[in-house]
Amino acid sequence: MNLHSSLLAEKVVVIIGGAGLIGQAFTKGLLQHAATVVVADIDLQRCNTVCETIAQGFPGSKVRPETVDITSKTSLQELIQRLVAEHGKIDAVVNNAYPRNKNYGRPLGQVEYEDFCENINLHLGGYFLSTQQFAEFFARQQFGHVINISSIYGVVAPRFEIYEGTKMTLPVEYAAIKSALLHLSEYFMRYYKGTTLRFNCISPGGIWDHQPESFLAAYKQYSQSKGMLAPEDLAGTLVYLISDLSSYVNGQNIVIDDGWTA
Repeated sequence: MNLHSSLLAEKVVVIIGGAGLIGQAFTKGLLQHAATVVVADIDLQRCNTVCETIAQGFPGSKVRPETVDITSKTSLQELIQRLVAEHGKIDAVVNNAYPRNKNYGRPLGQVEYEDFCENINLHLGGYFLSTQQFAEFFARQQFGHVINISSIYGVVAPRFEIYEGTKMTLPVEYAAIKSALLHLSEYFMRYYKGTTLRFNCISPGGIWDHQPESFLAAYKQYSQSKGMLAPEDLAGTLVYLISDLSSYVNGQNIVIDDGWTA
């Protein structure tokens, strides 16, 4: 097992959207510090494949797949019930899903009102529902941590010039969702004042995923050194937030972007 430490040996962590690029990196990062990781996604078959693959690199590790729909209260409640029955507790949940409809990503002038609303409901609404349901459980449990994955575009306005010459753009829904997640997390933090519950955000910069070279070069001009990050570059911050080293970090947003928003 590629174990770095036993820092998270007692932690049970749920990664929602765990079958994706960032979710897999989060899972590996947590396993390196001996956490028990539940990889939850709407696509259970993909979750099974991801967990089987990751487990091969971490023999003896505690990682398993689960299914969940963050737009369904029943699905979230049933997930929590299953995990508590198996593990006796849940220490943290990471909201990392990226739900969107088939028309997501259109240029601003082509975005239909119905699509805008649907994408806001799926993503922001889903994160709200997940945060709400886990927070209610954590309140009964008397401890727990919700970490919402936002973005640099929740912090700064889009830099549209970096997309010139490509078919890429920054969807307007994405900017609205990711900025709202920052205040949503602070709202929950303040609502649960007087408890040990924690609500924090991580805002990654761009993650390399075979984007066009012209885009990568334009993006890097705003970075300090590396440019687009690897998914693994985010994992250390999550390990810190999950650990007891960050016990009093609450209501915060940690930006990981190689200086891109500075």
